Amino acid sequence: MNTGNNLLYLIVSALLGFMSISGILGNQNLKNLAIYLEPPEEIYDGVETLLTVSIKNNRRFMHSFLLEILFQKQCSAPIPILFKGARKKVNIPVTFNGRGDHLRHTLGIQSNFPINFFIRSRTITIEQTIVVFPKPLPCGSALSFFSRQAGMKNESPQKGYEGDITRIGDYQGGEPLKMVHWKLSARHDTLKIKELSSTGAEPVEIDPHNLPGTSLESRLSCASFLINEFTRSNRPVGLRLEESVYPAGTGRQHKYTLLTALARYAKDTKAP
Repeated sequence: MNTGNNLLYLIVSALLGFMSISGILGNQNLKNLAIYLEPPEEIYDGVETLLTVSIKNNRRFMHSFLLEILFQKQCSAPIPILFKGARKKVNIPVTFNGRGDHLRHTLGIQSNFPINFFIRSRTITIEQTIVVFPKPLPCGSALSFFSRQAGMKNESPQKGYEGDITRIGDYQGGEPLKMVHWKLSARHDTLKIKELSSTGAEPVEIDPHNLPGTSLESRLSCASFLINEFTRSNRPVGLRLEESVYPAGTGRQHKYTLLTALARYAKDTKAP
């Protein structure tokens, strides 16, 4: 008692016990957590994008605290508390390198709970296919060539607001007032509208082998740029990749089909 060894022993024992308890709590804090990837619809090679990561606490009795998710050495915003059975989403800026299918993704989850003495972490591998499109690179000469072909407009069987009158229909409430046929409406109890045919530019078929560029990757990037530009202007666009031919069409889903074909073209091996 005179030398104080017993008091030092008690203090050291208390500190070691506190560190042990904090280690157990820290390890439990990272258990039974499920992570899901929700990639955006459009991911381009070498272009930074936001990847949505969903994390769920599958524990029945305990919450999780002070969580952070890492992907490609990028940290997400901290999650102060994740209640039991709850799910939260965070966005992480990431850059995928290399077009094609990316099949395996390594994520980390870390926390400095319960005290900021140590940072504990876990590594999680997720098997999920994420398609990375070729990076769009402007190719002005090719765009100008196809744009000159768009001078003539063709009538489309779809309804629009610029073509000739195809029929007279009843007003549904969403049509612009300029489409109301006032003279004919005066003879009826309901409003009548003019249904016009839409006008669209001449369809175009893209063959990457005929585009400017010093390599296959540069020509695929030019094709990716053209597909985005034509889809934005609502011009029907198709694609030819040797024996594979994709008919001309419009819309977001058609664009994704063409870009996916470009991403997987001439890829013998999968990207890691």
